[in-house]
Amino acid sequence: MKKKLTVLSRSYCHLCDDMVAGLQALQKVYADKYVIDVVDIDLHPSLEAQWGDKVPVLLDGDVEICHYFLDADRFRKRLSLGE
Repeated sequence: MKKKLTVLSRSYCHLCDDMVAGLQALQKVYADKYVIDVVDIDLHPSLEAQWGDKVPVLLDGDVEICHYFLDADRFRKRLSLGE
């Protein structure tokens, strides 16, 4: 079963674009492990109030994996991918 990961993002955020691109690159190798849901927090006032300027944030459910930059080591550990 694939994990659903969420990227909290903004449409004008280059760090958000970088994180999504990094996850998409990893997904080419680990396509059977996860799917990515990108959520623009500016469209969700409660998320914007909670996360503010901490975007991008990569979440596994309610658990933060990393923010600002993709931490590939934490990502792999969270998904138990090793390497």
